[in-house]
Amino acid sequence: MSFDPLTSLLAAIGMLLVGTVANRKISFLARYSIPDPITGGLVFAIIAAILLATADFQFSFDQNIKPVFLLMFFGGVGMCADLRQLKRGGKALLTLLLLLFPFIVLQNAVGIGMAKLLDLHPIFGLIAGSITLIGGHGTGAAYADRFAEMNNLQMVMELSMTIATTGLIVGGLIGGPIAQFLIKRYKLQSTAETASETHKFVETPAPLSTTAVLGTLAGIFTAVIAGQWLAHLFSEGAITIPAFLWCMLIGIAIRNLLPFAGLRFDDRAADLTANVCLSLFLVMTMMTLNLVDVALSAGPFLLIILVQIATLVLYVVFICFRFMGRDYEAAVTSSAFVGFNMGATATAMANMQAITAKHGPAPTSYLIVPLAGAFFVDIMNALILTGMLALPFVGG
Repeated sequence: MSFDPLTSLLAAIGMLLVGTVANRKISFLARYSIPDPITGGLVFAIIAAILLATADFQFSFDQNIKPVFLLMFFGGVGMCADLRQLKRGGKALLTLLLLLFPFIVLQNAVGIGMAKLLDLHPIFGLIAGSITLIGGHGTGAAYADRFAEMNNLQMVMELSMTIATTGLIVGGLIGGPIAQFLIKRYKLQSTAETASETHKFVETPAPLSTTAVLGTLAGIFTAVIAGQWLAHLFSEGAITIPAFLWCMLIGIAIRNLLPFAGLRFDDRAADLTANVCLSLFLVMTMMTLNLVDVALSAGPFLLIILVQIATLVLYVVFICFRFMGRDYEAAVTSSAFVGFNMGATATAMANMQAITAKHGPAPTSYLIVPLAGAFFVDIMNALILTGMLALPFVGG
């Protein structure tokens, strides 16, 4: 069954609502802050897998709008970032980057070690490492073509997509529970929320107006259009900055420069728009997963993924959370750390969205995670992979 663009969008909204209801009604999902789009998308993917396996019935969606939702989300995130209130983000970003570099090395070392233990080519260890778990589907596909051509490895593309897909699911499922555990164990709370509550008596926020929403949409669309143009303009440079990061940077510029011209945006409208776009992007991604293919092609790589999950959880709880400050922001950042080290930056943001919706805002995390997860981590990942592939026992 094929769906046109409008019907595809309606189906995505429907499953997003299903995920929202399920997360409110099922105590396990509510307790561990599983993102609504992950739940709704997985419900549909499971139903689709059952129909495909029993009745050879398959769904086909028009997803041309999906990349736009992702760009709009990052543009909206940028427009929520008031740099005057986030000066402390500089130190936190540096700390997060210093934590990321050794973890990428560790993730690849675990992958290579498990591949050798299972009598697989070491390159498969990198595929079950940062190539797909941090790099995602795009990086996995790029390296898969190279490995298939240069190393004559079979099924490398299918395995890359399977592992990236599995990582995306796992990253969305365990990020929230880990943060929930840290928040409950250390009795953490949002200081930003506390500060806002103490000032509620000063002024009651006005309801969102049509002008505020239209102004926000104009800013987000400007960020998306300009971000795509800049990504294309600098696509041949030594370091390629992805379009969604350009969109976020332009959104930040719009949010922080236009007030000097007397123009101000309502952060609530930007936050609402960004959250809607992220939810639609993620639920559409999850709905189109072929769980049958994932199950059939996983094989011994599931064992590698299980070891990678255990390694990540231990690193997040005992290293990342502690060095980030052992406070509420550190717990939220830890959920994001899980997201973009097992899935994608969008998953990291969804994890944070689920936690902050329940426990209060985390402005520093919302500033540093997109920068670390989208831009700096890609640079570090490329450098580390280049070095590891140069090792004779890996790339030879």
